[in-house]
Amino acid sequence: MAAIQYFWRHPLAEQVRKEGRLEGAVEMTLNILEWRGVPVSDAVRHRVETCTDEDLLKLWARRAMDVSDAEQLFTAE
Repeated sequence: MAAIQYFWRHPLAEQVRKEGRLEGAVEMTLNILEWRGVPVSDAVRHRVETCTDEDLLKLWARRAMDVSDAEQLFTAE
C-alpha cells in the first residue's frame, strides 16, 4: 500500500501557515498603532512589514498598545 502524504503535514504547508501567522502579526501591530492614532513613518512600516521573527512581532504588537511614538516599538532591543 502506498504511503499517503497529507498536505497539512508537508513542509510547504507549514511554510504557508508560518507566513500567514507573520502577516497577521504585522497587520495587528500596524492596526493597533493606527487605532490608537499613533503616526507610523515609512521606515517603521517597512521594518515591521519585513520582520520574519514571529516572537519579535508579538512583542512589538504588545508594545504598540502603550507607545506614544511608533519608534518606541524598537526600544530595548
